[in-house]
Amino acid sequence: MNSDHIQALFDRIAPVYDELNHGLSFGMHRIWKQMTVKWSGAKPGDTCLDLCCGSGDLAQMLSEKAGRTGQVYGVDFSAAQLEVARDRSERRCIKPPIHWIQSDVLNLPLSDNQFDCITMGYGLRNVVDILSSLKEIHRVLKPGSKAAILDMHRPDSAFVRTFQQWYLDEVVVPAAQRMGFTEEYAYIAPSLDKFPTGREQVRLAEQAGFTTATHYPIAGGTMGVLVITK
Repeated sequence: MNSDHIQALFDRIAPVYDELNHGLSFGMHRIWKQMTVKWSGAKPGDTCLDLCCGSGDLAQMLSEKAGRTGQVYGVDFSAAQLEVARDRSERRCIKPPIHWIQSDVLNLPLSDNQFDCITMGYGLRNVVDILSSLKEIHRVLKPGSKAAILDMHRPDSAFVRTFQQWYLDEVVVPAAQRMGFTEEYAYIAPSLDKFPTGREQVRLAEQAGFTTATHYPIAGGTMGVLVITK
């Protein structure tokens, strides 16, 4: 799937993205995102970046950590997702306001060494070039700072992997189908098959120039967080 198709897919699912993710994860996605923000090391006064920000959950959590003296940027290439994110943050009166930017994460309109921390939720699996994306994260991150990248993951356990496949086939896709988005959610399983394992993600991060990289499996290995330090 090329970048134009991925962008069009996320534009289409923007109206139901939050509702589906919340229901399909039984609300657990918010806990996984909070863990990701904690691993990013975000703190008051920081300049923070959330990539592939979608409807803005992680950016909002970063804003709460950065406080009034910090700055938060949310980047996504889907205009529809950014519109949802902007509307949600305005209704919540988040301070400081989040700067929303429409951009491809492989070519960020941001300065070198600009950010104290970076998060990405469910985005790395969807970029067309994972190594290039990690190199771009390395470029804009300040030396000594961290990025935390949350995504779905193929578990090592054959039993859990079988359950994950059953859940995708029998729960996720039918739920999406009821909302008219069968094709948009049916892509998840094939994208997981091609997604690098945790060990492979660590090697790619090292290739991109990060000094340390650790992949933490969570949710029985069905999710994972890659934590990388420049």
